[in-house]
Amino acid sequence: MPFSVALAFTAIALGGTILAAFLLRLYAGREPMRGVLRPDDLGGYTRRGLILSSVLSLFLELMLIRWISSEVRIFAYFKNFVLIACFLGFGVGCYLCRRVIPVIALIAPLLFFVLLIQLPWNALRAVIAALPVLLGATSEMQIWGVGAMQMTPQAASGLGLAAVVTLPIFALLAVAFIPLGQLVGWYLEKASNGIAAYSINVASSLAGIVLYTSLCFASLPPIVWFSVAGALAVALFWRVPFARWSFAAAFAAAVGLLLINTSRPGATVYWSPYQKLALSPLRLDNEQCGFNLETNSTWFQKILDLSPSFVARHPNLFRVVPAEMNSYNLPYRFEPNPGSVLILGSGMGNDVAAALRNGAGHVTAVEIDPLIVDLGRKLHPEHPYSSPRVTTHVDDARSFVQNASERFDLIVFSLLDSHTTSSHFSNIRIDNYVYTVEAMRAAKRLLAPNGVFIVKFQVQRPWIAGRLHDVVASVFGAEPLHLQTQGEYTSAGRFFIAGPAPKIAAAMADPRLQAYAIAASRLPMEHAGVTTDDWPYFYQRDRGLPASVVTISVLLLIVALVAARSIGIHVRSLRFEFFFLGAAFLLLEAQIISKMALLFGTTWVVNSIVISVLLALILAANAVAAKFPGIPVAGAYAGILLTALIGYALPAEALFFRSFALRATLATLILTMPVFFAGIVFIRRFAESGFAAEAIGSNLLGSLVGGIAESLSLTLGLSALVLLAMLLYAAAWLISIRQKL
Repeated sequence: MPFSVALAFTAIALGGTILAAFLLRLYAGREPMRGVLRPDDLGGYTRRGLILSSVLSLFLELMLIRWISSEVRIFAYFKNFVLIACFLGFGVGCYLCRRVIPVIALIAPLLFFVLLIQLPWNALRAVIAALPVLLGATSEMQIWGVGAMQMTPQAASGLGLAAVVTLPIFALLAVAFIPLGQLVGWYLEKASNGIAAYSINVASSLAGIVLYTSLCFASLPPIVWFSVAGALAVALFWRVPFARWSFAAAFAAAVGLLLINTSRPGATVYWSPYQKLALSPLRLDNEQCGFNLETNSTWFQKILDLSPSFVARHPNLFRVVPAEMNSYNLPYRFEPNPGSVLILGSGMGNDVAAALRNGAGHVTAVEIDPLIVDLGRKLHPEHPYSSPRVTTHVDDARSFVQNASERFDLIVFSLLDSHTTSSHFSNIRIDNYVYTVEAMRAAKRLLAPNGVFIVKFQVQRPWIAGRLHDVVASVFGAEPLHLQTQGEYTSAGRFFIAGPAPKIAAAMADPRLQAYAIAASRLPMEHAGVTTDDWPYFYQRDRGLPASVVTISVLLLIVALVAARSIGIHVRSLRFEFFFLGAAFLLLEAQIISKMALLFGTTWVVNSIVISVLLALILAANAVAAKFPGIPVAGAYAGILLTALIGYALPAEALFFRSFALRATLATLILTMPVFFAGIVFIRRFAESGFAAEAIGSNLLGSLVGGIAESLSLTLGLSALVLLAMLLYAAAWLISIRQKL
């Protein structure tokens, strides 16, 4: 390891650990109490204070999850673990709501993260870039661009090094949310009307989600996010001059550091609703011939000019791979001049342009990221998205094939490979539901009687090839044709082709295609279990818990135990009914989000609506509990178990109605109703506890355990989360009964 990289590694690991330990010692009362405030200093209980602290908490939580996951790439695949760290800090803060609040506990972690991500030090960038390799290089799962290795002593030492760097990041994330948890817990405990205060907290949390989501939909950069967060913090602490000016200076410094461009020279950075995109010109012989697109600091796709005029001007580019045989044009060797084409994952337009060049009568292009479509529309040299023969749908591929009714002569799954998860609240990647058996059946339904079905993918693991082969074979009842294209100016790819045997045989008379088939036959292909809607983890080889997931889970538990021990929180102080309610709710929430993503698509719109509906149901439960205070808690517990059981027993296919309104209404009623009853249980028991902050703290610490337990779906499947949630709710109910005896 070069000295500069070792120095950067030590700076992150040792510096972050010392900082986290110092901040935790402040709460343990072992350091002089300078630069602190009491919640009373903000003017006592006010709705304004509760609203601002609740809005800031959710806004900052989503902001840090999104930003850190985009800049520290490994967390793009484990966003829910970042969320769990935030829950931990907020829950601990609720426990400490009667103690003073060190302002530095929120400011120092934020500045640490900004320096970690923005400091223009190449060695620091190298350490961050190495985390996916160290954490994700085991052969059991795929992280794009990371090679596979067996769990050897070398791989184990890599996991250990990654853990040493990741541990202080999780610890500082947790510490940053302790002050906000203290404030919200204090406001809830001091309110004269606890149900009304909790309702304000939930509604304000919803407002924080809506505010941040709106900024993401507008494709605004982190500078705007930090400016808004800074304004909220200054407004919240306005009555305390030193705190007000400290937050103003800290967020101003953060915004200044964010102005430093850490992307590669010549790249323009964009922020879509899903990911960070960096676009840089692609030049050839002093002529710009397209663009390279990176997402979350990893190569993603290109904009390429493959027009006849460009090919004629640059014959040297196509000597090894003729233009008509590249991965974009190859589908039309099997279906020449198709009347209608469906392209799933149309990106910036290369596949759409190829369809138009090859005589397609009409092209339906589906792409989930609106900013990528917009960049393709503006920048692609062949302007495919401007053609009147093209219809563009900004939608999730699975959602489109599930709800479309037209037929296509050619269907192309075009290099659909995600580099991020669909939500902060689940482990599902954006494209996980695209490669299940059920998704392929839905796509096959759209194929014309004599049509051709093509899946092309940049395969990096032999078992990924085997899984794609087996999924297509199981849907079509026959072995798909397997080809491997060459890449030169364009990208290479593995093809799995299904369709009428005579049509495929006629195309394969071309010796150049035969060469591609021979190339594919020489590549390793290992059969892995097919993915289904209940186990959609396409990038994981087998059911089980990957080493990276186990490592991160252990790190989070270490952070939780060390924080609790340092601050003086003991197991006996936990309120276990609320603890189990928190764990069960997070499992239920993750399962609902996953199922709604299956029904309506893994888009930001769907995720935002689902979270909003869940919070609205909690508000409705509060209103019902306030209006009818005599509602029996036992009846609400029974309602949770009964409605959860109905949702578990009802297959998702039963809700795939053609009518969107009917599907949305029934899915919402059936899948989310347990949340309503859970809301009644929580608010009733919260009221009976005297709205104690320890109850909220126990609930959030339970959410930490529930978030870690969500990873069990990697072994058991998504439906098992409902059963586990039901067991936890039953445990909470038993504790409730025991306390009343």
